[in-house]
Amino acid sequence: MSKTFYITTPLYYVNAPPHLGGTYTTIVADTIARYKRMIGFDVKLLSGTDEHGQKIERSARGQGIAPQALADRVYTEYLDLWKLIGIEFDEFIRTTEQRHHTSVSELYTRAKANGYVYKGSYSGWYCVSCEAYAPESDPSTPATCPDCGRKTEWFSEESYFFKLSAFQDRLLELYETNKAFIRPESRRNEIASFVRGGLKDLSISRVSLKWGVPLPDDPGHVFYVWYDALTGYLSGMGFKSDDMKFFRYWPVDVHLVGKDILRFHAVYWPAFLIAAGLEPPKSVFGHGWWLFKDEKMSKSRGNVLNPYVLLEVFGSELLRYYLLREMVFGQDCNFSFDAVIQRSNSDLANDLGNLLSRTMAMISKYRGGRIPAPGEAKGDGEIRELAGRVVQSYRANFDDYNFSRGLENIWELISRVNKYIVENEPWAIAEKPSQAKKLDSVLFHAAESLRLIAALLTPVIPKTAQALWQQLGIDADVKTVRLDELRWTEELAGKTIRGGAALFPRLDPKEVFTKMDDVSGRKEAAAPAVPAAAVETGEAAVASMITIDDFAKVDLRVATVIEAERIKGADKLLKLVVDLGFEKRQIVAGIAVAYQPESLIGRKVVIVANLQPRKLRGLESNGMIVAASIGPDTTPVLAGFHEDIQNGARLR
Repeated sequence: MSKTFYITTPLYYVNAPPHLGGTYTTIVADTIARYKRMIGFDVKLLSGTDEHGQKIERSARGQGIAPQALADRVYTEYLDLWKLIGIEFDEFIRTTEQRHHTSVSELYTRAKANGYVYKGSYSGWYCVSCEAYAPESDPSTPATCPDCGRKTEWFSEESYFFKLSAFQDRLLELYETNKAFIRPESRRNEIASFVRGGLKDLSISRVSLKWGVPLPDDPGHVFYVWYDALTGYLSGMGFKSDDMKFFRYWPVDVHLVGKDILRFHAVYWPAFLIAAGLEPPKSVFGHGWWLFKDEKMSKSRGNVLNPYVLLEVFGSELLRYYLLREMVFGQDCNFSFDAVIQRSNSDLANDLGNLLSRTMAMISKYRGGRIPAPGEAKGDGEIRELAGRVVQSYRANFDDYNFSRGLENIWELISRVNKYIVENEPWAIAEKPSQAKKLDSVLFHAAESLRLIAALLTPVIPKTAQALWQQLGIDADVKTVRLDELRWTEELAGKTIRGGAALFPRLDPKEVFTKMDDVSGRKEAAAPAVPAAAVETGEAAVASMITIDDFAKVDLRVATVIEAERIKGADKLLKLVVDLGFEKRQIVAGIAVAYQPESLIGRKVVIVANLQPRKLRGLESNGMIVAASIGPDTTPVLAGFHEDIQNGARLR
C-alpha cells in the first residue's frame, strides 16, 4: 500500500469573491499534490469554504440576501475558478454541510469531556473582519485589531471558553521537538515568541450570532468561527462520517496558509486537536504575500488583482508558471505585469518554445518525423550528466517546497540543450552524409531532454507538459510518469513525432495592457448594479456604522452632465463628461440600462470626486456617479436635487 499524503488549502471565507492570494495558495497546493502523486504517494488535496460567522451574516444582510444564498454563490465562484486553473482537488468541504456540523460537535464534546471547555462571560473589543478579539479589554479605550488594523467593536456576552492557557508548555514542546511543524523557520520563531508571552483562554461560542453551528449541549450558542472553520480539515477527511478514510489520511501532512492566519493554525488548531485526543498536523507552512508596488493587496487600497481577469489575459499555464517561478516560497513578492510578460516571452516562448519547435522541425525535415537512435556528438555526455543532475536537484527543491529554484534547475537544462544544438550546427552537418550519426545524436539528445523536461514541468504547467509529451509522439498521460524513477533512456528512438502549434506565442506588451483594460471593463460591466455609491432600501439593514471622520473622507460634489454617449460593446456602461465648476471630468458609469444618453445632458448629479481613477473598457473614469437601488438586479436611480445648486458644491 502506497504512503499517504494529506495537504490542505485554507477554507476560504465566502464574504467576498476569490482573490489572487487564495488563488496562489491553491495553485501551490495543487502543484505539491501533483508532484507527490508523481513520486508514488496516495494524495488527498482538500480545499473548502468557510461559510459561517458574523461577517457573512452582515455581508448577506447588506446585499439583501440570506447568508446561505451568499455562501452558495461564492462557493460556486471558487469551484468555477479552480476548474479554470486546472486545480485537481480530491476533497471539498463546506462548513454548512451536515457532516461538518457533526465533526465540530464531536471535537467540542471530546474537549469538554477532557476538561478543556467551561462556561463564562466575555467582554472585549472584537474585530468582525477577522472574527477575533483584540487583546485590550478596557471598554473606555477602543482598540484596533492586531491582525488587520481595523477598528473593533465592544462586545459583552455569555460564552464557552477553551482552556488555551493550559497548552503553553505543550505547544512550545511541539515546536521544539518538530522543527518542521511551523515553516519557514522565521515564522516558527515568531509563533514561539507569541506563545512564550502567555496564552489566554479562548472564547469559542457566541449567543449574539445565529449563523453558525449550534453547540450540541447548549443550542442557544453557536461556535466561534475559528473553532468551526478549522474543524473543516477533519470533516473534509471523514471525521465521524467515514472512519476508514479518516484513519488512513490523518494527521495532515501540511496545511498551506497565508502568513496572516498562521497563528490560528499553529497555536489554536493544534491545541484544539490535542484537547480532543487527536494528533496535531505534521506541518503548517505560512507563505508570504503577493504585493502590488510594495503594498499588500487589499480592497481598501484598491490594488486587488482579479484572478478571473488574469486568467483571461494570460491563461492558466502562464499564471501558474509565473506565480511559482517569481516568488520564493515563504517570502513576499511584488506582482508585476511587466514581469509576467517577460517570463512568458523569455522563459516560455524563447527558451522552452524555441527548443521544442526547432527540435520538432529538424526531426521532421532531416529524419522524416522519426526520432533517431543516438550516435555521438560534441557535448552528448555533458547533456546526459546535466540531465541526471537536474532531476536530482529538482527533486530536492520540490521536496523542500522551493519551487522557484526547482524551475531554475529545469531552465538550466533547457538553456544548455539550446546551446548544445547551436554548438553542433545540425543544419550544417545535415548536408554531410558522413556525419549522419552525429546529426542523429543531436536530434535524439534534444528530444530526450524534452521528454525529461515535460515530466518535470507536469506539476507546475500540466497542460503544457502534456502538449509537449504528445508532440514527442508519446501516447501515455504524462501524469503517469514516476518522477522518483525518472532517468535518461533511449526509449524515444523510433517514435514518430506529431508536432503541433507553438506552446507560447510571444506577448506584445501594448496588446496585453489593451486586453487587460478591455477584460477588466467587461468584468466590471457584468458585475451587479452600478459602479456608484449605491443606497440600499427596503428590508435590508444598513451597512456597519462609520464615524463622521470616515464620512468626511468621501468628497461628494454636485456636477452637471454636459456629454453622454454609449460605449461600444458595453450594454451597461455610459461615458459621461461632467462639469464640476472648477474642472470637467470623464466618468464611466453603469447606468445605460436606466438612462438614454441624451436624457442626461444638463442633468445635475452627485459624484464621488476623490475616488482613485480607474480604467473601464480602455477609458479612464475619474469619479463615481451616486445612485440608489433596492438590490443588485434592479434599475438604478440617480441622486439629484429639487432646488438649483451650483456645480462643485460639496455635500456635507
